[in-house]
Amino acid sequence: MRIVPIAWKFFALSLFFFILFLVLGWTPAAAMFLLIGSWTLYFFRDPTRIPPEGEGNVVSPADGKVDTIEVVDYAGFPDGKAIKVGIFLSIFDVHINRAPLKGRVAEMKYQHGSFLNAMNKDSSFQNENNLIVFETEQGPIQVKQIAGMIARRIICSLKQGENVERGEKIGLICFGSRTEIFLPTGAQLNVSCGMKVYGGTSILAVLLPKRF
Repeated sequence: MRIVPIAWKFFALSLFFFILFLVLGWTPAAAMFLLIGSWTLYFFRDPTRIPPEGEGNVVSPADGKVDTIEVVDYAGFPDGKAIKVGIFLSIFDVHINRAPLKGRVAEMKYQHGSFLNAMNKDSSFQNENNLIVFETEQGPIQVKQIAGMIARRIICSLKQGENVERGEKIGLICFGSRTEIFLPTGAQLNVSCGMKVYGGTSILAVLLPKRF
């Protein structure tokens, strides 16, 4: 399985301490860092994902468990409202984020913040986060990458004005976190709270093309 390149930095650090403690004869400590290094490679795994067919199929931007579905007041969407679907990523989930639908990156907004537990709903607006605004043929879609209590780095590989394909990798969040997606209220949801979803393959909703 492929590994995200940044993983090797964490692995190298763990390997350094493994060798150091091994040389010092501190076998339990050396074993602990060997386990940490191995787990780091597992955490940053990069599995192949093939998006489902269907023009209006909106795929999940992340792996994890759906813990929030609600209609919220949200500027930039028709009638000023959007459907928010929140996904909690545990430390055992793949942390790569993916584009939910084919479209164009209209805007990106990074915000410094706290590092509350990602299971806390307040983390949505209090934690460090990165908001990605997509323009699609089916209407506006926004994805928010949110750092968790352990996470200290949000990575986004996109640039404003760039075109993306559905299921394309757009970044990742290092260690436990959450991802939220905002959809037009006309979206036909395909998930419910408590469901496990997989980035790039699970269909969260269906969006019909805009009618003019």
